[in-house]
Amino acid sequence: MTDDDRSGSLTATALPLSPGDWTLDPGASAVTFSVRKIGIIKVHGRFTEVRAELRIGETAEESRVGAEIALASFHTGNAKRDTHTRSADLLDVEKRPTMAFRSTAVSGAGEDWTMAGDVTIGDVTRPVSFAVSFGGVSHSSADRRRRAAFTATGEIRRKDFGLTFLPGVIGAVVKVRLDMHFVEPQGHGG
Repeated sequence: MTDDDRSGSLTATALPLSPGDWTLDPGASAVTFSVRKIGIIKVHGRFTEVRAELRIGETAEESRVGAEIALASFHTGNAKRDTHTRSADLLDVEKRPTMAFRSTAVSGAGEDWTMAGDVTIGDVTRPVSFAVSFGGVSHSSADRRRRAAFTATGEIRRKDFGLTFLPGVIGAVVKVRLDMHFVEPQGHGG
């Protein structure tokens, strides 16, 4: 497969990515969410402080993903709402500073992939699955290293993590989207 191939056709045993630890490009990545408010309004936001790691194994089954999000970096574009959401009344970022994800399995073929793993918010960990699409790879002429793009979407049920504040006002399900851009390990480009 060439560096410019964007077909997204992967098999469970051969990935078009070099094995090793790929580095997150935070400037080209985003973690966004949406949740219903009073049942009719969809509030959109993002987290601005995200760390992630991608370990590519020899097979998809041997590959792993981890991410950590600073919950205090929650932004919806409404400063008053954001401050209240971070407070002890709601998210309580003093007690729950991060949300973390660790994959436990990656499976699929072609454009349909699933990444199962554990999400931890505060001291509660629950299994969550994300639908993943592989956007392909591109080649950087600046450092001769490839970049790989992925989009993962899933849902988090607030009550599963003890986040039961304002039922009926804030929706029970938070839809999450991760647009992640990773840089190939040093020494693999060319």
